[in-house]
Amino acid sequence: MTPRKTRKINVGPVAIGGGAPVSLQSMTNTCTADPAATLEQIRQLASAGCDIIRCAVPDEAALRALPEILAGSPIPVIADIHFDYRLALGAIKAGIHGIRINPGNIGSPDRVRAVAEAAGEAGIPIRVGANSGSLPKGLYDSRLASGLSPRDAMAQSLAEAALEQVTLLEQYGFRQIKVSLKSSSVVSTVDACRRFAEISDIPLHIGITEAGIPASGIIKSAVGIGALLMEGIGETMRVSLTADPVEEIRAGLRILEAAGLRRAEPEIVSCPTCGRTRIDLTRLATEVYDHVERLKQSGKRINLRKIAVMGCVVNGPGEAHDADIGLAGGDGKAVLFRSGTVIATLPEQEALEQLKNEIGKHAV
Repeated sequence: MTPRKTRKINVGPVAIGGGAPVSLQSMTNTCTADPAATLEQIRQLASAGCDIIRCAVPDEAALRALPEILAGSPIPVIADIHFDYRLALGAIKAGIHGIRINPGNIGSPDRVRAVAEAAGEAGIPIRVGANSGSLPKGLYDSRLASGLSPRDAMAQSLAEAALEQVTLLEQYGFRQIKVSLKSSSVVSTVDACRRFAEISDIPLHIGITEAGIPASGIIKSAVGIGALLMEGIGETMRVSLTADPVEEIRAGLRILEAAGLRRAEPEIVSCPTCGRTRIDLTRLATEVYDHVERLKQSGKRINLRKIAVMGCVVNGPGEAHDADIGLAGGDGKAVLFRSGTVIATLPEQEALEQLKNEIGKHAV
C-alpha cells in the first residue's frame, strides 16, 4: 500500500495530505446554537479519538455560538454551510478552522468568490462535497443516457461534480481544498474516489454517506473506506452512522487499525467459538474488551501490544503465548500467560478477574 501523493492542507494544527497520517472526523448532532451541549459532545468525541469535528451552521443563532465553541473546543472545528454564503463569511470571521460548502448551492460565482477570498485571507481550507443526493440537476440522468451503467453513471457524476466545483474555486486562486465524493452505495463511492484520485492531487475526505445504523453501517463503511485506504486513497475520513457520534469514532479507529494505519492500543484478539469451547468465551472476550475501553475512556494508556482471549486447545495456547497477556480456555478453567510464561491455571471467573488485574498493571 503506497499512499498517493497529494497537496498538503491544515485544519488548525491537523495536517491533511502530503504524507500526514489519515485523520478521523465526525459531526456533532447537538443544536449548534447551544454551545454548552455542543462543547460537551466535542469533548466526548475528542476523548474517543476524534481529530477534527464538524458542526452544522444553518442560521444566525448557530453562527453566534461559534466563538464560544471555538474557544472551548480541544480539536479543530469545521463549519458545515449550505445555501447562505453569509454564514460562511461569518464563520470565517469568528475564527473557524475550516469550511464545508457545496459551491453549487450557495449562489452566484461572486458569492463563491467572496467565500474563497475570505478563506484564503484567513488561511483556512474549504471542503468541497459532492453527494449522490445533491448532484447538479440532470447530471446523473445525462450520464445514464450516454450508455453508462447506473453504477458507472453515479461514479462519473460524483467525480465530475466535484471537479467542476474545485475548478470554480481554483479560478479564484484558492488551492487549500479537500474533496469528498459520497454515496450510500459502497461501489459507486469507491469508483468515484478512484476516478478523482487519478486526475487530482487534492486530498480526499472518504466515507460512505447515509450508511445506516451501526449493525449495517459499520460493515458498509469498513468495506468502502477499507478498500480505498488499502489502495492508498484517502487522507481524512468519517464513518457516518445513525448513532451516537462517538460510535463513529470507535468504528473509524478500528478501520484504521485493521488497515495498519493506526496502532491498536492494545490489539485484542479472540477466537470464534466452536464445539471445542468449554468456557463462556463470548462473555469473557466482551468483558475484557469493555474493561480496556473503560480504561481508555478514563484517560489511561495501556502499555501492552496484544491481549489474547482464546477458547480452546487448538489455537488458544499458541495465540495466548504470543500475547503480552493471554488467556487460553480449557474445561471450565483457563491458563493465564504473561509474556510467554504461564502464571496461573484458574477457574473461569477467577481467570477473568486475574486477567483484568494484569491489564490494569499496565494502565498509566
